[in-house]
Amino acid sequence: MHDLILTGPLLGSATKALENEFKVLRMWEAGDLDIFLHDCKTVRFLASAGNIQIDRAMIDQLPALEIISNYGVGIDTIDLDAARARKIGVTNTPDVLNDAVAEHALALMLAACRRVVDADAFVRAGKWLDGPYPFTGELTGAKIGILGLGRIGKEIARRCQAFKMQVVYHGRHEQKFEPFPYYADLEHMAREVDWLIAVVPGDTGTEGLVSRKVLQALGPKGVLVNLGRGSLVDEKALLDLLKTGALGGAALDVFADEPRVSPEFRSLHNVVLSPHQGSATIKTRWAMGDLFVRNLLAHRDGNPLISPVI
Repeated sequence: MHDLILTGPLLGSATKALENEFKVLRMWEAGDLDIFLHDCKTVRFLASAGNIQIDRAMIDQLPALEIISNYGVGIDTIDLDAARARKIGVTNTPDVLNDAVAEHALALMLAACRRVVDADAFVRAGKWLDGPYPFTGELTGAKIGILGLGRIGKEIARRCQAFKMQVVYHGRHEQKFEPFPYYADLEHMAREVDWLIAVVPGDTGTEGLVSRKVLQALGPKGVLVNLGRGSLVDEKALLDLLKTGALGGAALDVFADEPRVSPEFRSLHNVVLSPHQGSATIKTRWAMGDLFVRNLLAHRDGNPLISPVI
C-alpha cells in the first residue's frame, strides 16, 4: 500500500475508502507537525480535508509529493503557485455539490424573507396568543443579483426563476450566452437589486469584494446572502450596517473566522445564521468523498485526473 497523508477527519465512507487503498497517515493526530512531515519525505499522496493551510512551506517539506486531492470545491487553503511550480496535481470536487448548495441558498433566502426562524420562536414563546405575527416580504417579483455565476450560481439562478424572481449577475467577465443581464460594476448592481447573493470562492482576488460601499448600495431594504467565503465580505461594515438598519438583512452560511462567529451577529433579529452547511447533506457529502477518493486512485493508477484544478 502507498502511504497517504490525510490532513483532518472526514465522513466515514471517505475515510474507509482511503483506508482500503492506502496506508493513511493522520496529520491531525500528530503531536509535532514538523516531525510528522519529516517522516513523510517519500509520501506521494496528500488528501486535504480543507482544515489547514497547505502552504509553500508544507509543500517544500514533502519532496516526493505528486497530488493534492481536496475535499470540497474551495481551494483557497492550497498554495496553487507552489503546487504548480512543483508540477503537483491538485483536484477538487465540483458539480456534485451544486444542487445541495443552491437548495440551501433558497432555504436561507426564504428564512430571511419570511422570517421563518423568528416566527418559529414567536410561536414557541406563546406570543401568538397576544396577536398575529407581523407581515413579511416575499420573493416573488424581487430582483436578485448573483455575485459569481459559476456552476452553483447558475443553479441558484434557475431556482430563483422558478420563484418568479428577476435574475442579474456580476462576475469578472460577461457570459454572453447566459440569459441574465450582466453588471460590470458590483456596486451598481447592488444599488439596483433587492437581494445580493455571493457564491464566489475565497482567494486573493475576492477578499473584501463585498465592501462597505457595496453593502450601503444594497441599502435598508436589501438583503445579503453569503455562501462563498467569509473573507468576501467586510464583516465589520456588515455588522455596523445591520445594527443601524442601513442594510435590511443578511443570511450567512460562512464567516470571517468560523467557527468563531462574532457574538454581535447572535443578537440581531435581521440575520439568519447557518454553520457552513451548504453542501452538508448525506447524499452530497458521500458524492464529494467518492470523487475525492477517485481522483487519488486515478493518479495512483496512472490515469487522467477526473476533476483537475491544475
